[in-house]
Amino acid sequence: MSRRSVFKWFAFAEVVTWAGLFAALLLRFTGASDALVRPAGGIHGFVFLTYCVVTVCVWIDGRWRPGTGLTGLLASVIPFVTVFFELWVDRRGLLAGSWRLGTAGEQPRMFAERVLAWALRHAALAIGAVVALVIAIFLVLLRLGPPVQF
Repeated sequence: MSRRSVFKWFAFAEVVTWAGLFAALLLRFTGASDALVRPAGGIHGFVFLTYCVVTVCVWIDGRWRPGTGLTGLLASVIPFVTVFFELWVDRRGLLAGSWRLGTAGEQPRMFAERVLAWALRHAALAIGAVVALVIAIFLVLLRLGPPVQF
């Protein structure tokens, strides 16, 4: 999968999970049901963390400026903004091309590039490690509780 397709997919998934979370909260506030908030929040939290990991990977591989990468991370915090950010970076050509550090790609220079190059060259193992890391972070955050008590 290209940088563009991976980033587009997770930017869209972030929007969908925001919508699901808002729908669940609306049901809670109207008194219709409280049961959907926890699963919708959990799914959104997992996709949020995964979007952040993908954003950092694309940022490193695409050699984005720090302001662009930080804007991408900030976009995940504001509801529905990830798709607009994705459109913005795509129009500027920042998602074009294949993975620069992938198989038969450039030699990494910095530590972050070496880690990403290894991950791209050992995709199945890296995906497993990232999923395990995201799950671990997710479980810690679940233990801490929701960000805002309603």
